Amino acid sequence: QHYKSITFIEGKSNLGISRNREKDLLIIRHHMSRDTSELEPVTKKRRVEHFNDSNNDDVEMQQSNGNGSTTATNGDIDESLYSRQLYVLGHEAMRKMAESSILVCGLGGLGVEIAKDIILSGVKAVTLQDTKLTSYEDLSSQFFLRERDIGKNRAEASHPRLVELNEYVSTTCTIEAVTTDLVSKFSVVVLTDSSRDEQLNIGDFCHANNIKFICANTTGVFGNIFCDFGEDFKVIDTNGESVLSVMIAAVTKDGDGIVTCLDEKRHGFEDGDYVTFHEVGGMVELNECTPRKIEVKGPYTFSIGDCSDLSDYTRGGIVTQVKMPTSVHFKSMRDALKDPEILPTDFAKWEQPYQHHICYLALVEFQKSAGRNPKPYNAEDNATFVNLCNQVNDKYSLGLEVNAALCEEFANGCSGQLVGVQAFIGGSTAQEVMKACSGKFMPTKQWLYFDCTEVIPQGLKEADCEPSDSRYDGQVLCLGKELNAKIADQKWFVVGAGAIGCELLKNFAMMGVGHNKGMLTVTDMDTIERSNLNRQFLFRSWDVTKMKSDTACNAVKEMNPDINVTSHQNRVGPETEKVYTDSFFADLNGVANALDNVDARSYMDRRCVYYKLPLLESGTLGTKGNVQIVLPHITESYSSSQDPPEKTIPMCTLKNFPNAIEHTIQWARDQFEGLFTKTAENCHKFITEPKFLEKQKSGGALIAILEGLRKDLGTDKPDDFTDCIRWARMLFEENFHNTIAQLLYNFPPDQKTSSGAPFWSGPKRCPAAINFDANNSEHLDFVVAAANLRAYNYSIPTNRSRDFIKGHVTNITVPPFKPRSGVKIAVTEAEAENMNNDEESDSDKAKSILGELNAKMDQLRSLNIQVADFEKDDDTNFHMDFITACSNARASSYRIAAANKHKTKLIAGKIIPAIATTTAVVAGLVSIEMYKMIQGLKDVEKYKNAFLNLALPFYAFSEPILAPKNKYYDVEWTLWDRYDIQGDITLQELLDIFENEHKLEISMLSQGVCMLYAFFMPADKRKERCGMKLSALVELVTKKKLPAHKRALVLEICCNDSEGEDVDTPYINYSLP
Repeated sequence: QHYKSITFIEGKSNLGISRNREKDLLIIRHHMSRDTSELEPVTKKRRVEHFNDSNNDDVEMQQSNGNGSTTATNGDIDESLYSRQLYVLGHEAMRKMAESSILVCGLGGLGVEIAKDIILSGVKAVTLQDTKLTSYEDLSSQFFLRERDIGKNRAEASHPRLVELNEYVSTTCTIEAVTTDLVSKFSVVVLTDSSRDEQLNIGDFCHANNIKFICANTTGVFGNIFCDFGEDFKVIDTNGESVLSVMIAAVTKDGDGIVTCLDEKRHGFEDGDYVTFHEVGGMVELNECTPRKIEVKGPYTFSIGDCSDLSDYTRGGIVTQVKMPTSVHFKSMRDALKDPEILPTDFAKWEQPYQHHICYLALVEFQKSAGRNPKPYNAEDNATFVNLCNQVNDKYSLGLEVNAALCEEFANGCSGQLVGVQAFIGGSTAQEVMKACSGKFMPTKQWLYFDCTEVIPQGLKEADCEPSDSRYDGQVLCLGKELNAKIADQKWFVVGAGAIGCELLKNFAMMGVGHNKGMLTVTDMDTIERSNLNRQFLFRSWDVTKMKSDTACNAVKEMNPDINVTSHQNRVGPETEKVYTDSFFADLNGVANALDNVDARSYMDRRCVYYKLPLLESGTLGTKGNVQIVLPHITESYSSSQDPPEKTIPMCTLKNFPNAIEHTIQWARDQFEGLFTKTAENCHKFITEPKFLEKQKSGGALIAILEGLRKDLGTDKPDDFTDCIRWARMLFEENFHNTIAQLLYNFPPDQKTSSGAPFWSGPKRCPAAINFDANNSEHLDFVVAAANLRAYNYSIPTNRSRDFIKGHVTNITVPPFKPRSGVKIAVTEAEAENMNNDEESDSDKAKSILGELNAKMDQLRSLNIQVADFEKDDDTNFHMDFITACSNARASSYRIAAANKHKTKLIAGKIIPAIATTTAVVAGLVSIEMYKMIQGLKDVEKYKNAFLNLALPFYAFSEPILAPKNKYYDVEWTLWDRYDIQGDITLQELLDIFENEHKLEISMLSQGVCMLYAFFMPADKRKERCGMKLSALVELVTKKKLPAHKRALVLEICCNDSEGEDVDTPYINYSLP
């Protein structure tokens, strides 16, 4: 039952997290939530299509309503902006947030991170409060302050830039002091950069007046969060996961009430979950019952308590999880200081959070007595601070043994600010604000402490950390001048400028990566879309349609004019290796991936392994995130583990026996692809490409294409929009009446199987044919969308007027349907596969159809066929309208609960839920690991892979997995090793090198997919090839000239040892002359 709980750790479809990490999972297994619905992102295409509308009277525009609300002109949430976040939080939580006003006190690096994420989230209003003036130290991490702002109030200077983040959020600022009168106006109060007296006074007031109170701090490599949401805070959803729902096979009528699920799917429930039922036969008292608490008995069984007084169970039923509200009690800060309840973040540092608690208490005492923070690496201040730690330990009766070394580390860097730490604490804090506003997800209870002491260079002295009126002073105070200078000369490749890419670039700019002799190179081939603005904070509404990489680079250049940054618009892959050449990679210090798909991640991972570069890999999925560290010669790579195959829906289920809304949505998505993409593409290519049909496979597939062309370019070709309406009406009849009627003719509702059991039982739901009703809005939705898409395919002016379409569709005469005998319908997947393979081929029929089409080719050439490439985020193109209406009509036929357009888009568009807070946290952790890489640390224990779920909340860190070792003879090697061969040698010379120097016989040699040499080749061919230069041999076999930019070839080999046994060996890196 725990397997699903670790899906996002073990799979890497979106997250880039590798699997088979047994020692990590021992810790993590019982802490993760249970389902992640891993979805593959689809490749984006630049939108170039536009509908030619003759009537646009139904178009609804969304805009700011000017009152600080997340809503559009229709009074609901602007889904075009918040769509990805809505899939994380849901509409109810977002509406609650849109009613909340937040006060953020302190606009240093931490405060601005919190404010940024809250404003992006879409609360009602945010007020920025600060009395402090901008200093050089602020510029190390406060990304909305500039050098020209030094001496100005931080809130006032940051305010104009924060306002730009979200037009729906009323963002104001104040420079008045924090008082109870001020905080009484807000739903949530966040204190940063504040004194302990202020924290206690405001915390007491908030606790007494049911105002949610959060206090966050960062001091060098340390940070903390405190939450107080009152005496009785209601959490409506503790983990944010989709409710589980499974079909059942039996319920016992006894005191335990054992429910058995169908054996095709584990139920996934846990002890203490609540469930309810519907569609249960016989034991009808369970249908829509009050939620029952369960006890898990096994992967397919659980108990719901006494069922002895219920009716006998007969058949069917669906059990659905019910999320029950949870009440959480919080102590005030004054009480929590004495009796801290701490959320662990690093299980390898189990006792350290309590030491952090002491350090923060001691820091308050030091500040009171000295009027400042301890100086870095000052022996006198260190001794004083350690003494104070012992004193507060006694004062608060904490009963701990003070760790003097850790206390000194805290004192040495507490005056500095690191943008990575502030991104981690700030993103986590912003998520707590959202929880406080909405009741969505479990809050932090009550202290969270974090540190990254591993980044501190060894041997620092007081003089190494002296500030010098530089924008990097905050970083120097923590890490010293030498590391700061190294950072300035770094050259890194950032791949992707989306959500994570924006956050990474911001962090790297604040760190000063490449601001001297170094360089940041950024590539992203995407343009900015409106849905990006909710979390890709470097972009503004006026940037929509611009290139992401250009815009992001310009934005961070504004944040830090010193930084050297270059933007590209290239996709990474074999096709751009002439751009990203050997010399390009040879000049790099490392790569930071900010990608959204496995293929690109894997490609960059292979490049990093080949060029022996460190890689920072990360990903997010809603509130979940990960960071993976790849170190040359030390750790495994991203590709060291492989994902299990993506689960697919059986063909027979999709075509004939759907039982879940996911099935009908996928079927509708396939309908869209077949009707408006593939069909239009075939028509266009047939007209414009003379050899189109020659490229198609012969047989049944060719016949199917030709028959489709005959219909779509002949009998069914529309001349005007009314023809499109008629076609759409007939399509409805065929899909939702005729096909269903034929299915029921083959398998009547009372059909029995060979064993006498009802055919329509278990996962097979008996459908009902639908009679079209123009007054049914869902039926009309289908016709409106299908007709407009058909018109678009044929470049006919579209028409959005529902009244016009309704008036025409009611006058269409539909011929009655008569079921046919002998129609085969696949019941199992095997039957469906066989039916696909049994398509008949008729060459005479093919010639006849082709003759008909060629006879009117002159007429067809005048057609302008447009292909409707699926685009989920354009609300004007009818793509999602069709899929939603099509799916829901099919769902209605099979008595499956319909899904709204929002949910349909998630599934059909394979959307990755996303939220700015998780992105900020993950990017912060990546930046922290970069410090270690820049120092060249080789001790793997210093590095941290990270796994987190802000909803729970849960954080786990573990050292990266070492690269597995292989061996032949006494030679050990890992994925980072290879044979480097220099010089323009022949194949025979290569064979001799391996036989003489490595005692290995090469039995096969290949380059890419081309076999260059094999022991089983004819002797004369082997002899001929052995005499050839390797470069010439590659050109001969591949039939391609080697590109000019290619400086080396990767050759794969199979080898036998001296005893003739196969052995695994590294590949050959053959340097070209």
